[in-house]
Amino acid sequence: MDLSELERDNTGRCRLSSPVPAACRKEPCVLGVDEAGRGPVLGPMVYAICYCPLSHLADLEALKVADSKTLLESERERLFAKMEENRDFVGWALDVLSPNLISTSMLGRVKYNLNSLSHDTATGLIQYALDQGVNVTQVFVDTVGMPETYQARLQQSFPGIEVTVKAKADALYPVVSAASICAKVARDQAVKKWKFVEKLQDSDTDYGSGYPNDPKTKAWLKEHVEPVFGFPQFVRFSWRTAQTILEKEAEDVIWWVSWMSWGCYREGKREARVQPCLRRLLPMEVVTVITSLPQGGLNTRGSGGTQEDHILLPQ
Repeated sequence: MDLSELERDNTGRCRLSSPVPAACRKEPCVLGVDEAGRGPVLGPMVYAICYCPLSHLADLEALKVADSKTLLESERERLFAKMEENRDFVGWALDVLSPNLISTSMLGRVKYNLNSLSHDTATGLIQYALDQGVNVTQVFVDTVGMPETYQARLQQSFPGIEVTVKAKADALYPVVSAASICAKVARDQAVKKWKFVEKLQDSDTDYGSGYPNDPKTKAWLKEHVEPVFGFPQFVRFSWRTAQTILEKEAEDVIWWVSWMSWGCYREGKREARVQPCLRRLLPMEVVTVITSLPQGGLNTRGSGGTQEDHILLPQ
């Protein structure tokens, strides 16, 4: 799987896809949706779709695809390679969501929770397949949240398609199992090859599974917390595990800037907020100062010393 586009920029989201088989444009197709990496505190979440003509569903089953969680990494890699060998009837697409995007979505002023992000990502991938000319007539989805609510939402978005949303769909429907394998293979490779924008390539990368209850993961987080600017972007800083470590290991920070540049008026008083690009790095909630502030700030006041880049704040 070629993840070079993700490696060039892993701070937002990245969509990857296989060529659309000619048969998938002509014949009615079934499409499965699943994800990998929803729960970890480290690394991206990957959503995947896999599709094939209904006439080739038995051929997909013959590849012996299964829920990726029941397979060893080597088995997942082998099955994905088999799918790639059968590009005449199997197609797939991925949406890789970076930890930075997940956290800034969840901690924004307008809350965008993980379920909503997941639903919208799945909807976007189904629409992407349709836009690419895939003749989708049936969709099977591994649920996030209540399956009835999720199914009704998808059915409303795609009224001409038969939609089924179920728990454990990756173990029930081969096309969802195939999507599960695509998502897991992509996430595993992305985590292994992660390029730290903070230039931490030489640091310890033995961070375990990435799940919050993994002792190795917790130890890595404690070792790589910066007392002022928090964690590298590899960490989902919106997760409670990361926030707890910040509260114990990092310093409280009060940051003020020119109200002329970043402030606003509320209830007749001046309010200063931190610059949005810094908010994700601070080890505490945004500190709001409701008081009269002088013009100017850290950006305009001379410090009398030299200015240097910080490893977590290059600009």
